[in-house]
Amino acid sequence: MKSFHEKYGLYLAWLVSLTATLGSLYFSEIREFVPCELCWIQRIFMYPLTIILGIAVFTDDRTVRKYVLPLTIIGGFVSLYHYLVQKVPGFAEIQPCAQGVPCSGQYINWLGFITIPFLALTAFTFITILMWNVKKR
Repeated sequence: MKSFHEKYGLYLAWLVSLTATLGSLYFSEIREFVPCELCWIQRIFMYPLTIILGIAVFTDDRTVRKYVLPLTIIGGFVSLYHYLVQKVPGFAEIQPCAQGVPCSGQYINWLGFITIPFLALTAFTFITILMWNVKKR
């Protein structure tokens, strides 16, 4: 008998990536929050997951985890670093001549700890856990 993760993990991972992608587009295109450099890097790792996992869901390709896990793990580390830049005083590098939006800026701060990089870190973590539990047929 298959566990819940084995049966629906691939589908749930795709839904998480789709939600994260649409959420980031909502923040930038509808709310007009300008993404910083680290936000762009996180998008580079998240956006392909929506396509890769979408194709894997429709073809029931459970070997896709070898392509997905490197993206989620690296993207997760970038999100963690970005979150630390926002929340830990003195963690961010001093960049007096930096152009664009500073990475330490917080467009949202729900409940005192939920920021956009925290949401991205959560998504990368969920996808990693789900893909880790997806077994080959």
